[in-house]
Amino acid sequence: MFARETALAEPDKAAIVMATGGEVVTFGQFEAAANRVAHLFRDQGLQRLDHVAFFMENNPRLLECEGGAERTGLYFTCINSYLAPAEAAYIVNDCRARVVVSSAGLAATAKELPSLCPNVERWLMVDIDAPPAPWEPFSEVVGQYPSEPVDDEKLGAAMLYSSGTTGQPKGILRPLPDQHPSEQLPLMAGIKFLFGLREGMTYLSPAPLYHSAPQASVSAAMRLSSTSVVMERFDARQFLDLVERYRVTHSQMVPTMFSRLLKLPEEVRKAADVSSLESIVHAAAPCPVPVKQQMIEWWGPIILEYYAATEGNGFTFCTSKEWLAHPGTVGKALGAEILILDDDGNPCPTGVPGTIWFRGATNFEYYNDPEKTAASRNDAGDTSTVGDVGYLDEDGYLYLTDRKTYMIISGGVNIYPQETENLLITHPKVMDAAVIGVPNDDLGEEVKAVVQPVPGVEPGPDLERELIGFCRENIAHYKCPRSVDFEDELPRLPTGKLYKRLLRDRYWEGHAAPIV
Repeated sequence: MFARETALAEPDKAAIVMATGGEVVTFGQFEAAANRVAHLFRDQGLQRLDHVAFFMENNPRLLECEGGAERTGLYFTCINSYLAPAEAAYIVNDCRARVVVSSAGLAATAKELPSLCPNVERWLMVDIDAPPAPWEPFSEVVGQYPSEPVDDEKLGAAMLYSSGTTGQPKGILRPLPDQHPSEQLPLMAGIKFLFGLREGMTYLSPAPLYHSAPQASVSAAMRLSSTSVVMERFDARQFLDLVERYRVTHSQMVPTMFSRLLKLPEEVRKAADVSSLESIVHAAAPCPVPVKQQMIEWWGPIILEYYAATEGNGFTFCTSKEWLAHPGTVGKALGAEILILDDDGNPCPTGVPGTIWFRGATNFEYYNDPEKTAASRNDAGDTSTVGDVGYLDEDGYLYLTDRKTYMIISGGVNIYPQETENLLITHPKVMDAAVIGVPNDDLGEEVKAVVQPVPGVEPGPDLERELIGFCRENIAHYKCPRSVDFEDELPRLPTGKLYKRLLRDRYWEGHAAPIV
């Protein structure tokens, strides 16, 4: 994100373009704004390794606040903008934020936070002149500070939280080197090389900036003197329009975005000019094989895939060429060794699923939670896991199966629902799908699908029978849903992750809890 050289050499070059709102922030404007925020933090008494938190939708002020924290050696936590007051307050308190910045767009939630977070020293709100006390107007406060750099610049970094899809979110803290912000973290240099990022590219960010991958990608683009077009929220038609209008070269996406694009009318897809695209990276969730095959046929072999957790404890990567030779893989390990272990800690044979462990990259901790940190490590402390399940093929390529917490145990048989979800999403009448285990007095759990139909498709018994039959034609019967419920929209984060816990809890209320 630090881009002072560009700000001095090309101050009028666009650094950030908001896709819908149209606001443009130049590199010169960003430099001045980030420096003012840095002075605010220093004036508040914040020093290196202190914590601040930002609770905003995709907003240029969010990036400017990150820039100020990055120049003052602070850990900054970007909070999921979709959280309820109690959920957001948990993160503010847990990360020990001394200053919180929110926005008028989230005022309904933000106004509840001060009473829930007594240790925060200062509350600032953007895009409003007279926020409710104790909130102060951000623009008025930061406008009092100089636009030149603070004297003692130090590199700051994000301390983000897990998504909380399977439990309470946890802050993921990594060591922060004592260096000038012009020196980027070594990890970013590796990402630049793997993802084909280059100076002067045009980067399209379609996902929420509170998430690790979009936040890091926009930061990398700015360091590479590149313009970032930021979507306020993902819309498939708008995505294609933006690619053509701005001659977008790079983007990072999630599989649900691919699915939305492929479900656009054929004439819309054929008319779209995507010839400027050079590199599309995707991650966050397994991509159904037919979906990715269609995307490569449409956009060409420019789609790269990686698998990594926010914890940064391991990393796999594959090109389109590698994926076509190993359909369904998320790549080979880079920088750390993959171990697939059973519940007793023994290695699983090739092709047999087990818990994914990475050896050699464990320099993270869960903030304020030494027990959870210890539980993520082996006894030697050199190998760690986040609880994902997968297997390796004979060539060492990794395939994801699911999270342990999502596994369904039906009549003693372990069922990983990701395979069924990946199949259902390919049905032309399905916009989104989740597969969960629900109570069954005889089997313990049974497989249920919760489906969001495409617009114009009528949910009901006929569609339920059609979808169950579709599954039984393509996968083993024990993996197929016994029933299908329908929802107008599934609780999926814009990052691509399902809040399965919310779906599952509805069905288990009043029953003994499933094994998680």
